[in-house]
Amino acid sequence: MTSPIPVNQPLLDGKERQYLNECIDSGWISSEGPFVKQFEEKFAARVSRKHGIAVSNGSVALDAAVVALGIKPGDEVILPTFTIISCAAAIVRAGAIPVVVDCDTDTWNMDVNLLESKITPKTKAIMVVHIYGLPVDIEPILQLAQKYDLRIIEDAAEMHGQTYKGQPCGSFGDISTFSFYPNKHITTGEGGMLLTDDDTLAERCRSLRNLCFQPKKRFVHEELGWNLRMTNLQAALGLAQLERLDEFVSRKRKMGQRYTELLADISGLELPVPRTEYAENIYWVYGVVLRDDVSFDAEEAMQCLAKYKIGTRPFFWCMHEQPVFRKMGLFDGVSCPVGEKIARRGFYIPSGLALTDDQIEQVADYVHDIFVGS
Repeated sequence: MTSPIPVNQPLLDGKERQYLNECIDSGWISSEGPFVKQFEEKFAARVSRKHGIAVSNGSVALDAAVVALGIKPGDEVILPTFTIISCAAAIVRAGAIPVVVDCDTDTWNMDVNLLESKITPKTKAIMVVHIYGLPVDIEPILQLAQKYDLRIIEDAAEMHGQTYKGQPCGSFGDISTFSFYPNKHITTGEGGMLLTDDDTLAERCRSLRNLCFQPKKRFVHEELGWNLRMTNLQAALGLAQLERLDEFVSRKRKMGQRYTELLADISGLELPVPRTEYAENIYWVYGVVLRDDVSFDAEEAMQCLAKYKIGTRPFFWCMHEQPVFRKMGLFDGVSCPVGEKIARRGFYIPSGLALTDDQIEQVADYVHDIFVGS
């Protein structure tokens, strides 16, 4: 029996320990420490943005982005149905109305061909979410945003180091957000970042991050913000990771290509698209979708792999099918057949940066085993 192969394990063998020791030796462990500003500036520069605002996680980055853009109760925000709940939750918490779009069958991203039909006089923004390894075809979305005077929130949480037509993902939104959860190409344990080129929006995000303290009357508050601050310890970890981003991207692409070579002969699996006309897959995770003629679903496939101690994760569950939102009366009568299908028949296999070549081959062998006779 193989040793357990986790679905993700970060790679922390660079300068992480050195920078963390600097925090401890100096006593600067809070958000006031110098690594926070360094991480903000260097990450923003990497994504070709003017401002970076580090926060405690990627979910609250979306909350702050929605509020900073002035999205109010009754406003509509369009987003993909196939995404993590943080995206829709940020809209709902602001009192706005999430309007979902089904996904493209090949890339699993928002189907841009369906987008314009969702725009109404109440639409204020489009939340673009890049999924799993390939970016959204964002150029047509930017054109629609200009045509209808809409704001763009770009969730690039899974796109560290990815580009769209040579331009960094995270550089397209009025506000863009990233996550630094341990399964991301860059991790700070927990953490996130807001990015913008707009001075006013940047200052607004910084205020919301820091309880809306005022410069002259610190403890007199005109509005409510949050404590979303990133610690110096987290930023130190992130800075060490950022220094190796190109290496990590290359490593991930090689892992994805190797999986594709090993799994290509399994007729029952739809494998990730390696590239589109605007991007090469970054394989944040290596996802597979069971074809219609496979008799079992993703949950059963994952249970089979678990018997071999192979870690897996299900695909996202669509926003329009989330019980919490249905109880609120949202998404009545909404159907998104592509998203519904891949949510039930898709899952991803071990994809972390610390995964070895031998482990990839072991995972592929066990995937072959469960498809024998299927």
